Amino acid sequence: MKPLNPAQLSLEFLFDTTVPTAPVPADGGLKVHVALCKVISAALAASPLTREEVGERMSALTGEKITKHMLDAWSAKSREAWRFPLEFVPALEETLETHAVTHWLAEIRGCRVFHGRDALLAELGRAELLRDELAAQIKRIKHQMEGAQ
Repeated sequence: MKPLNPAQLSLEFLFDTTVPTAPVPADGGLKVHVALCKVISAALAASPLTREEVGERMSALTGEKITKHMLDAWSAKSREAWRFPLEFVPALEETLETHAVTHWLAEIRGCRVFHGRDALLAELGRAELLRDELAAQIKRIKHQMEGAQ
C-alpha cells in the first residue's frame, strides 16, 4: 500500500460518514468470483512475502497444505473452477497482516468492520448516544411531572 501524502487528505477521507447500505442485487448480482480474486491478488501483491512463504505460513496456521499453485489459482479470475475457501480467510489475513477480505465482504453486504481501538470507539459512541437519548427522556419525564402537580 502506498503511503498517504498528508496534503491529499481531506475530512471526507478521515471521517467516512456515509451510511453503509447493502445493495439489492439482481439475479446473479452476487457472483463475486472476479471481485474476490482481485481482493486476494491485491493483498498478495501488497505483501513483502512470496507466495511460497504465504502458503507455508497459512499451512502452519491451518494445519492444511496450502501451496503457491493454490494461491495463484485462488487469485486468478480466469480459474473459475478454483474457489477460495472461506475457512482460509483468517489464515490469509493473519499471514498478510490485512483485513482486506473481511472489509470487502462487509462492504458488499452493506456493513463496516471496526477492529482494535476503532471497535471500542464505535461502542463508546453508541453508549454516549444512548446516554444522551436517556438524558433527554429523563428531562421530558421530569417536565411532565412538574405539569402534573
